Amino acid sequence: MGPIGVFDSGMGGLTVLRELRRRLPAEDLLYFGDTARVPYGTKGERTVRAFARQDASFLVNRGAKLVVVACNTASAFAIDDLQRELPVPVLGVIDPGVRTALQRTRGGRIGVIATRGTVESGRYQQQLSAAVGPQRVLARACPLFVPLAEEGMVDHPITRLVAWEYLAPLRDAGVDTLILGCTHYPLLKRIIGEFMGPETVLVDSAEALAEAASLTLAEAGLQRDPGGPPGRMEFYLSDIPWMFQEAGARFLGHPIDSVQTVNVNEADWDGHLDLAGKDVS
Repeated sequence: MGPIGVFDSGMGGLTVLRELRRRLPAEDLLYFGDTARVPYGTKGERTVRAFARQDASFLVNRGAKLVVVACNTASAFAIDDLQRELPVPVLGVIDPGVRTALQRTRGGRIGVIATRGTVESGRYQQQLSAAVGPQRVLARACPLFVPLAEEGMVDHPITRLVAWEYLAPLRDAGVDTLILGCTHYPLLKRIIGEFMGPETVLVDSAEALAEAASLTLAEAGLQRDPGGPPGRMEFYLSDIPWMFQEAGARFLGHPIDSVQTVNVNEADWDGHLDLAGKDVS
């Protein structure tokens, strides 16, 4: 009866929470956003692995029966460690996205857009290349998509210019399937889809991860009765960014009424996080 625990370096993972709520409405959801140390996409592997261990341990200590790593960079660098060390199932965002892309491609090239850290990790490229060969895989870092999504500029001329700059090489290369390899990017799905054209299938990493979570719970016998009462959502952040509740509601598609803060400054490098005792409503 424990909750599903979800962590991300910031707010992007709320798109995963939204899909989990849609697919598993009876489950309690526990979200931790490490907003004091965002972004993970520009940090080194050792740092991201340490942060991810702290984030996941916090969720497990609060009773999570499944940990969902809703951060592509943490999934790239830390998923193997977390799956080996934690006493509950752990899902990352990369494997479900890769599986979905391989199911939907029609034999053309598969593209990946993500943060610089995720692209440079090579995790998407390695898994896709193992299945279809490296000549069919293209990856592109799109760092400006993150602040544009957070500012709510999802249908702005600037966003369209940025999309043209980032996506033109992928469209020109004939990509038939494109993985949105950052949990911010689903907010920009319409502009991305319009630029790439109807022949390109977009793989929403949040949707793919929620589907994988549903299957994992069912296979492990951990899924609640889907006919039961709606589950609760709890939100924890390591810092309260300016206008978080407004921006977070755009990502979640639902108002965020209460957020509790978590202390990361006193955490050991490989230790646990503690509640800071501050509730922001």
